[in-house]
Amino acid sequence: MTNYTATVTVRLKRGVLDPEAETTQQALERLGFELDDLRSADRFEVDLDATDADEAAERAGEMAERLLANPTIHDYDVAVAER
Repeated sequence: MTNYTATVTVRLKRGVLDPEAETTQQALERLGFELDDLRSADRFEVDLDATDADEAAERAGEMAERLLANPTIHDYDVAVAER
């Protein structure tokens, strides 16, 4: 078994209202920053033991599907690195 850190990034799908991002975008624009769009995201770092990176990614993906993200309104990405 090898130690891995899986990073799961969860964000709202395009088209789903994101009030936090809208407020932040408006504030950034008032500060003079020009941007086309802004979306907020949550990032989870999970330390786990797995036989390989694929297994670690599969387990982290299952965590996202079952708890960390709501697949109806969220997209998520999983990245895995050896610890």
